[in-house]
Amino acid sequence: MISATNQACVAIIAGEASGDQHGAKLINAMQKKNPGLFYCGIGGPALKQAGVRILVDASELTVVGITEVFAKIPGILKGMGAIKKLLNSLKPDLLILIDFPDFNLHIAAAAKKLGIPVLYYISPQVWAWRRGRVKRIGRLVDHMAVILPFEEQFYTENNVAATFVGHPLLDGPLPSADQVFASGVEGQVTIGLMPGSRDSEISRHLPVMLDTANILKDRLKHARFIISHAPSVERQQIDMIVAEHSGRMDAEIISNGVETVFERSDLIVAASGTVTLQAAIHGTPMVIIYKVSPISFLLGRALVRVPHIGLVNLVAGQELVPEFVQKEANPDNIASAVENMLADKNHLNHLRQQLFGLRDVLGGGGASDRVAELALGMLGI
Repeated sequence: MISATNQACVAIIAGEASGDQHGAKLINAMQKKNPGLFYCGIGGPALKQAGVRILVDASELTVVGITEVFAKIPGILKGMGAIKKLLNSLKPDLLILIDFPDFNLHIAAAAKKLGIPVLYYISPQVWAWRRGRVKRIGRLVDHMAVILPFEEQFYTENNVAATFVGHPLLDGPLPSADQVFASGVEGQVTIGLMPGSRDSEISRHLPVMLDTANILKDRLKHARFIISHAPSVERQQIDMIVAEHSGRMDAEIISNGVETVFERSDLIVAASGTVTLQAAIHGTPMVIIYKVSPISFLLGRALVRVPHIGLVNLVAGQELVPEFVQKEANPDNIASAVENMLADKNHLNHLRQQLFGLRDVLGGGGASDRVAELALGMLGI
């Protein structure tokens, strides 16, 4: 049980692995500016290492798709109960919510009733689907710290206070232009397979990616393949799928970070998500795919209001890279797209330049510091 302290208290909720990482960078930035704050809430190992008292581990809450939520209901209810109890007993001076909208907006409502100010960092994709939520956000959230350049205007037009802070992916060390455009090994091509960071994503995407790799191995005799293993996924799951689908193709599994995959790959096949932006700012060409359960897809298709699924294409405002969804995300389509991209070296180099240029569109470095300033301002510090 957490007891009241004389320190100003900040509650933070990051329900997913990426939010845990971004939240940790934010807490570190806040601590540098003001080391006298107490932090508690929901998160993962990164937030814990940053000094946050974790009440519920984020892994108990994370789901993908509409139908997948049912298996996580007990953990979700536990998390809601724990954070509501915290809000009532400790009455933190500020609540920071990171992405994870269905859970976090419910908690924002509880905070609003208690008069606790709410800073929302990394916006729900209300501009993409379920736009009606923006009115609810306006009622429950005091300030939005948004990370995509078009989001600030969207919220401002809907009378919600918002600040574009830049993307936190740009806060870490990044390769230089010389490194991005360095030539690879002549006559050899390395293709990275990035199936996702959740169990359900791995089970849906990795078999398709491996079947794609088998097709490409026949067409590109010198092709090599590497598979990204996210720390949030058990290595055994990947090993089992590889054993079943690898065929005559050998693939190396990389567990020491996505940056290694970007550095070694001439092109990647990636599940739609933040990793596509990570690849873009590393100048790595890609093909984007995504598959969910049939029910989730049908419901999502009825609600989504954007022309692309890939964040790279949304930020660019055009389809820079191919994307395949659901039935279209099949080995033949993906293999053909990869082969065509690799066959045109001039186009591939131009694409690298376009992807590299998204760094400027995304606001450059310093996002965590900007959000820290917003948070401390809301605390009156």
